[in-house]
Amino acid sequence: MAAPTLVRIGSLRTVGAFRDRLAELGIELPCDDGILAGPASPLAQSLPGLVINGRSPGNRFAIHPMEGWDATTTGAPTDDVRRRWQRFGMSGAKLICGGEAMAVRPDGRANPNQLILSEENLPALRELAGLLKSAHEERHGRTDDLLIGFQLTHSGRFCRPNDKKRWEPRVAYRHPLLDARFGVTSDAQVFKDEDLVGLTRDFVHAARVALEAGADFIDLKHCHGYLLHEFLGAHTRPGPYGGSFENRTRLLRDIIAGIRSDGNPIAIGVRLSVFDLVPHRPDPERSSPGRPGPGIPEDFAAWLPYRYGFGMNPDNPVETDLTESLRFVTMAAGLGVQVLNVSGGSPYYTPHLLRPAAFPPSDGYQPAHDPLLDVARHIHAARTVKSHAPPGLVIVGSGYTYLQEYLPHVAQAVLRAGWVDIVGFGRMVLSYPGFLADAVARGAVDVRPICRTFSDCTTAPRNGLPSGCYPLDRHYTERPDNAVLKQLKQQRTT
Repeated sequence: MAAPTLVRIGSLRTVGAFRDRLAELGIELPCDDGILAGPASPLAQSLPGLVINGRSPGNRFAIHPMEGWDATTTGAPTDDVRRRWQRFGMSGAKLICGGEAMAVRPDGRANPNQLILSEENLPALRELAGLLKSAHEERHGRTDDLLIGFQLTHSGRFCRPNDKKRWEPRVAYRHPLLDARFGVTSDAQVFKDEDLVGLTRDFVHAARVALEAGADFIDLKHCHGYLLHEFLGAHTRPGPYGGSFENRTRLLRDIIAGIRSDGNPIAIGVRLSVFDLVPHRPDPERSSPGRPGPGIPEDFAAWLPYRYGFGMNPDNPVETDLTESLRFVTMAAGLGVQVLNVSGGSPYYTPHLLRPAAFPPSDGYQPAHDPLLDVARHIHAARTVKSHAPPGLVIVGSGYTYLQEYLPHVAQAVLRAGWVDIVGFGRMVLSYPGFLADAVARGAVDVRPICRTFSDCTTAPRNGLPSGCYPLDRHYTERPDNAVLKQLKQQRTT
């Protein structure tokens, strides 16, 4: 069977044509006829239900964490990091939902150039938050309705702290399908229970650094297969951190309890992969040299019921199941979590779930179906979470970038329908920081810098280069790295 013929979003010239495509695919998504401007726009409304440090976000759009693989080897910001954070401020978003993933200790980095929340880096991180605020105030006039979060992480299975080409994984449990991909060969790479006590202290210390650096809240990263998310799927792990739901969520409870015992009043958020699927790979029967085939699930028949994930059906792990995800949401609210950012999948083994795209990254695969189906999966998952969330827990939605010029039409309709509290966007901000600010200010956007999901922002770091929008952001287009990236891509297609 051939890969599906995709209909590019840019070829859909009218809202009507876009709606027709949704209908053709059997997708239910609200979509307005036009982009509303000014106070009439749902995107422009404040959110008084979220109060942190006496402030509430002044609009309903947020920036997801966007790491660049471009800090110093000691985890401090560089000029590229500072530029990115300034653009976060320029975006007009009033909720910076994590900034970018920051390691709580050096050996937990996903690459040797990841930011580290350490006392050594405190002055530079404080400057980073200040640059974001200054850029925001210069462009948008005020910061008393701006909230900045820092995302805290340990990369777990995906650790590469010393060499961009060498995995140094630490895992929650042995995984029959992922261990070989990421260099897990020994039980010695599994965190011991006593090691997790020290890791909890590392998160508590990092939260203190975040507070002193000027963060309004922290995001405890429970998504995309990184360590805290992997623990949610530790069904096969023995002892106090595995097996039961209570045990698999122990780390979150311990970290939050430790932060409060430290006297740290910082607000807390969580980015959660509420759904996942069995790992995927290119279909070898539909692959050719330089062109991977469409994504297909790894053979999981020998591992049923499937006990190696979270937010999926154990009897058929190509189906999502939000039962435990909703239980987590209720628990998080009870622990005082104020912001829950809904995501799904992993960039390493289900990239089509996390970042619906027309063009795969270099280590990915061609779409097995129209990416709009995965956009809808995100939006409907967030809708379900919102409908079950306790009062006071703010829900941020993900997965919107692939909508491209119709993102504002869908986002404002989703907000009006109450499916989420805030719409978040990530890759789009790399090519077009002011995308939603323009939509709200003038009821229109510039189509030229819109992200077309070329995936260079993922392909570049997969090959040891900084992440950025190489096709559309001149800062990256004109640097030597772009020539290297083009050569790498050409080699893979010949």
